[in-house]
Amino acid sequence: MPQTKHPSHAPQLLSSVTVAHLPARHAHAHKGDFGHVLVVGGDLGTGGAVLLSAEAALRCGAGLLSAEAALRCGAGLVSVATRPEHVSASLARLPEVMCLGVSSANQLMGVLERASVLVVGPGLGQAAWGRSLLSAVANAERPQVWDADALNLLARTPLALPSGSILTPHPGEAARLLGISTEAVQADRPGAARKLARRYNSVCVLKGAGTLVADPAGQLMLCERGHPAMAGAGFGDVLTGVLSALLAQGLDAWQAAGLGVWLHACAGERLGVKGRGLAASDLAPVIRTLLEEHSACLA
Repeated sequence: MPQTKHPSHAPQLLSSVTVAHLPARHAHAHKGDFGHVLVVGGDLGTGGAVLLSAEAALRCGAGLLSAEAALRCGAGLVSVATRPEHVSASLARLPEVMCLGVSSANQLMGVLERASVLVVGPGLGQAAWGRSLLSAVANAERPQVWDADALNLLARTPLALPSGSILTPHPGEAARLLGISTEAVQADRPGAARKLARRYNSVCVLKGAGTLVADPAGQLMLCERGHPAMAGAGFGDVLTGVLSALLAQGLDAWQAAGLGVWLHACAGERLGVKGRGLAASDLAPVIRTLLEEHSACLA
């Protein structure tokens, strides 16, 4: 059931009752029914970020996806556009993922046309390679999830995001986008999330303890789930892949953000009881289990 938007002064608490459900899949479903997510990123030295996003997207059920988090959310196919130097390692880690080595934005155009949802930012870097790829992605008119260095580049060079997109800043990235201090963001997290959603006409996921989701109209959702063991590298990349998979399966940005944030936080909470040492890649199989418990594949 789609979520009901509440008055702007009353944040909606994310729970199994309030988040959206994915519909069951009919018996004759095929991979083309569930979208094509392309994950763009992974500059030299940061190739793992795109893989985390890709696996999560696939395991969340998208049809043609790009990175590891996308993979674990149930997609049929996954695509990654990354540095040519990372292709061999990517295929060894995730043989289900279609991996394209790109040295310039021109090599990205064909796969951009085939994708239905785009992820940009994980491991993208802020050098010329990342800037050129981000510019190409921004001009593609389809729902997108922007994370990490895509947000840092956005803070330096204003770009218009396509309709139905999601931003996923942590407090430091939110501060750069708003031109204020991180302390100011943390002092008024609801205000910061709403400002970002209005400024970029997108749904904003402001990460951190008590993750917030805001839309351009000022609606707000609050997630009180999660665990301190999630304070580590790569967890945002997994969330990005989950969000892309949910968009690819037909949820709008508001619904996908609410469900994706809740799944991600609940998975971390379930694993966090074991204590320190939780790795971001540990989340993907648990998110897959939680999604099946919440939205069964078969009716």
